[in-house]
Amino acid sequence: MAEARLKKYSFKGKVWKYKGTASWHFVTVPLRLSKTIRKTHGLSEEGWGRLKATASIGDVKWQTAICFDTKAKGYLLPIKAPVRRKVKATEGLSVSVHLFLLPEERRFNPTTEF
Repeated sequence: MAEARLKKYSFKGKVWKYKGTASWHFVTVPLRLSKTIRKTHGLSEEGWGRLKATASIGDVKWQTAICFDTKAKGYLLPIKAPVRRKVKATEGLSVSVHLFLLPEERRFNPTTEF
């Protein structure tokens, strides 16, 4: 992602663990910020409400994607195990997150393009 074009969003959230058999960990983007992101970047969403992003916690920065969760009515940021280890992020820990998203890109929509 070209750094100059990225839109930066910052928030705090608690790390939580998915209750299924996998050990996925996430931070939920706050509702108000999720609404802003969806309004600003919604046309760039890929399948399952996925938006490519760069995220950082502390000095650790990584390429990822946030996905819109209809139950939470907000985006979920997955926290990879190597990132969790580096920043010592355990379940229940509050972390400060910076998200960097590209400006909205209009995707081809076959229902409206013909």
